[in-house]
Amino acid sequence: MTMSNDDIYTPQRQRTGRPSSGRAKAQGPVIDQEGREIPDEGLRGQFEGFRIDFGHSSANPFGNLTREQRLARLEALSKLLDVAFIVPGTNIRYGIDGLIGLIPVVGDIITTAISLWLVREARALGAPWHITTRMLANVALDGVVGLVPVAGDAFDVMFRANVRNVRMLKRWLDKQPR
Repeated sequence: MTMSNDDIYTPQRQRTGRPSSGRAKAQGPVIDQEGREIPDEGLRGQFEGFRIDFGHSSANPFGNLTREQRLARLEALSKLLDVAFIVPGTNIRYGIDGLIGLIPVVGDIITTAISLWLVREARALGAPWHITTRMLANVALDGVVGLVPVAGDAFDVMFRANVRNVRMLKRWLDKQPR
């Protein structure tokens, strides 16, 4: 049997004239390797008790933290990013944001992504749009100026966007009733 060009260029059509869905539909009973018929209920029953509930999973280490624990985690991360180390012989503090930022372009993208995660966590804590907008502006300024080779790294050390953002979030949270 030869195929016409129409069969090659267009999808296979069923006898009713409608295009097929591309899936083969099972017809008849399901037979196991020994030739016995497996009833439909037997196929479904094997996996009925198998369920994954990601909402209450212990796989998420940050899922069940209190508000104070989340804020402490954000504060620790912002200090690590911005003020973790001291330049010997001076009083100038810098963090891994300044160190990773020394890698051209990629370092600034990485530190900006971490800073955006801080903003996301602030939003998850209930920060309103005006606080998150200011936080995003700090992150954007830090990220854009950080792209400039030497001056951007000096700006990263002096501006400390993450510490500013966490301080702003803490001030807002202190005004809120618990």
